[in-house]
Amino acid sequence: MSVPFMSVHFLVAAPADLAAQPAAAAVDTLSAGRVGAIVAALTALTGVVVGGLALARSAGRSDRRAGRPRAVVALAAGVLGMVLGGLVAAGSDGSIGTGNGLGGAIVALVLGVIGTALGGLALARSHRTG
Repeated sequence: MSVPFMSVHFLVAAPADLAAQPAAAAVDTLSAGRVGAIVAALTALTGVVVGGLALARSAGRSDRRAGRPRAVVALAAGVLGMVLGGLVAAGSDGSIGTGNGLGGAIVALVLGVIGTALGGLALARSHRTG
């Protein structure tokens, strides 16, 4: 008993369908997605490092306003890293490992959240009166 609307074409991928799929980039190839993800991750990482330094400064000194500029920089870098990571993730048409930068974009999003949280906490500590 055969089903009239089924054909072999649906069961076997045609060579034209395989050619339309993007090939994974080589490990040493820097595609536009990878470059964007690297920039986003480094920006977000800057927010994490500066936010950590601002938080350490605000906790260790009696003058808590000294860490305020660093906290603002950490907030800005964290948010910018998240935005860039989101743009790279939205523009990625493949999965992780295809060279489109999706893995790096996810890392940038996570680091951006951490940098923003550290910067916000340091900024909140700088507003407290001692």
